[in-house]
Amino acid sequence: MSILEQISENLIKGKAKEVKELVEKAVKENVNVADILNKGLLAGMSNIGERFKKNEVYVPEVLIAARAMKSGMEILKPLLAKAGVKPVGTVVVGTVKGDLHDIGKNLVCMMLEGAGFEIEDLGINVPPQKFLEAAKKNPDALIGMSALLTVTMKNMKGVIDLLRSSGLENKIFIGGAPVTPGFAEEIGAEGYAKNANQAVREAKRLLGIAA
Repeated sequence: MSILEQISENLIKGKAKEVKELVEKAVKENVNVADILNKGLLAGMSNIGERFKKNEVYVPEVLIAARAMKSGMEILKPLLAKAGVKPVGTVVVGTVKGDLHDIGKNLVCMMLEGAGFEIEDLGINVPPQKFLEAAKKNPDALIGMSALLTVTMKNMKGVIDLLRSSGLENKIFIGGAPVTPGFAEEIGAEGYAKNANQAVREAKRLLGIAA
């Protein structure tokens, strides 16, 4: 088994310590950093994502695999920047004002990161102004909003209205238990995702990246 396959296999099993050590070893052996990322870490997360979609693994396994990926990325990030390897896109993510739920948002962040996106996580209870500031700094970034309560869903519209009235054209996609495709259309969001896996597909679609 090649070192890249070992990285992928250990990531799937959620072995963070082993993933970190193998990434360090691959770097020392002068393995191409883009290959370590794509054929090692992202290959493993992609496998987990597919199995999650088929209900072969569940949220805990995804979170453990994502933690293992993070341990490898700590080594790789500065090297990728140095080598000029760019993320596939940037996504600004946050749970809207009034909503303190973050498990779904965190899972979306991890799956997006596992698909090669740069993530700016604004956290929970995020006021519209904070989304606006992040969008101004990242005019090409996607904006992802989450809400788990029907009473906070309306705050998604407030964010979209503020961005559009400020002349920003960032594409927006939304999700969360009470959110529907119809609601997304009604408030002017360009995309909707019912789960973390679909969030990755939706982000790629909105940026015109082949899934």
